[in-house]
Amino acid sequence: MGVLYFMVNSGSNDFFLITGAYFLIGSLYLVVIPLFIYFWMSTRWNYMGKFERLFIYSIVFIFFPGFILLAPFLNLRMNGQGDI
Repeated sequence: MGVLYFMVNSGSNDFFLITGAYFLIGSLYLVVIPLFIYFWMSTRWNYMGKFERLFIYSIVFIFFPGFILLAPFLNLRMNGQGDI
């Protein structure tokens, strides 16, 4: 608690720089890159080769916490055949 109080009140911009960097990296890791991967997979799902699919699955493994965070809001099901 004392270190945080000192960093905020010392007149240094390091606290805001470090906080902004953490926010930027965290939002990239948890939101931006998983959304890009999701849209990439949804557009390329039927046309991916085996190496592209292997690469995308390994990237999904790396960014898995972001996919868990976005899971309630994304629909990963295929479109289907419509009305039969």
